[in-house]
Amino acid sequence: MDDQEASMEDQDEQESMMEDRDMTTEKGPRQVYLPGHQMNEEESLVFDPSAYHMLHDVDSGLPCLSFDVIADDLGSNRNIFPHTMYLVAGSQAEKPKDNCVIVMKLSNLNAIKKDESSSSEDSDVESDSSDEESNDQPVLQVSALPHFGTINRIRSTAVNGKVFGAVWSERGVVNMYDLNTKLKDVEKAKRNRKIGSVEKKKKHGKQAPKRTLVEHKPLHSFSGHRDEGYALDWSDTTLGVLASGDCKGNIHIWKPSEGSWTVDLRSLEGHKESVEDLQWSPNEPNVIASCSVDRSLRIWDTRLAPNKANMLTIVDAHDNDINVINWNKKEPLIVSGGDDGKLMIWDLRQFKKGKDLATFKHHTSAITTVEWNPDDSSVFASGGDDHQIAIWDLAVERDTTNEQDDIKEIPPQLLFIHQGQEHIKELHWHPQVTGVLISTAQSGFNVFRTISV
Repeated sequence: MDDQEASMEDQDEQESMMEDRDMTTEKGPRQVYLPGHQMNEEESLVFDPSAYHMLHDVDSGLPCLSFDVIADDLGSNRNIFPHTMYLVAGSQAEKPKDNCVIVMKLSNLNAIKKDESSSSEDSDVESDSSDEESNDQPVLQVSALPHFGTINRIRSTAVNGKVFGAVWSERGVVNMYDLNTKLKDVEKAKRNRKIGSVEKKKKHGKQAPKRTLVEHKPLHSFSGHRDEGYALDWSDTTLGVLASGDCKGNIHIWKPSEGSWTVDLRSLEGHKESVEDLQWSPNEPNVIASCSVDRSLRIWDTRLAPNKANMLTIVDAHDNDINVINWNKKEPLIVSGGDDGKLMIWDLRQFKKGKDLATFKHHTSAITTVEWNPDDSSVFASGGDDHQIAIWDLAVERDTTNEQDDIKEIPPQLLFIHQGQEHIKELHWHPQVTGVLISTAQSGFNVFRTISV
């Protein structure tokens, strides 16, 4: 298939590219790929445009370990193409001085062009084609601020109309940045540069774009952690409240204070090894969940003194390190993923019993990211080092009346497998654009919506 790429140069002279996949595919007999199928040398995976409503590749110029969606004022439950969205990402460059926080605006994200024979009545998405001057070329506008050292994780929030980004650095420091200036910069960036075809060799062997970045002082820095970390989450119930966890097993709570933040120097202690992920309860302002390399899941009440008596614990919840957790926004459920390749669903009403509600073993390597769909409480997505993103639906049950032998081993809850990225690091559902997933990997970003959700 052919690739297209757009290059946008922001005020910091950073080149970035967005690629829109052409839906031309190789001719020849095809079969549906099934998990576990051992492909022959003459076989290859071919992209099926009929399985997607939208699919775009985005290259921010540097590989990014973590990103977040920035909430906008364009409305909720958006379903009409083209789409616009805002992201913030943290880079993972080879040289510490080349790293930066990247604010991105992605616009004119159009649906995949279907064959003329395809019926528009079968689609639940709409496209606004009233503008005669519109085209199918997506646009990427970027603005970056420098950050010395690799960014392990980045999370954004809005407080009183202002957008802030919390950044976990490999140097063991958590920095807080005001992103509002950078959001204004992406709006001012050039809009009229067209997307052009590029040679495939240009797509590979990426190098950090040359840039001159002006020092951007964080609003607040916390160096009280005893090591670097990855766990980071903003509270949805109390604006401006943050939790950060480190590789020594400590968790610190941040609270807003007169334009800055106050961090409790007393850590929540209980994990014996690295805290890999944190999640605030979507309903209880003082409750937080955590997972760790020590294989345990813990639920904390932050109102009490930070000691072991404040938590509920499931010991050995996984067979190996637990990397990620995500708290369902509508149901009392948490999903966890670990190095054992397992996805486990935990019902908080039965948490004390230490028994999982369901276990899925599809991924063939470590799971690095998982997240519930914000609109459908039974649907979640997972990704990992096996280069796969899987979409799941807990509401689906196995149909034993007409089951084929080649799918008996596949969990019926597995709706969709998305491939094409290498070593997937993080994914997020867009909270305002219906059914859209964004993922980052060593090979760049994907923005897509499948026909399954």
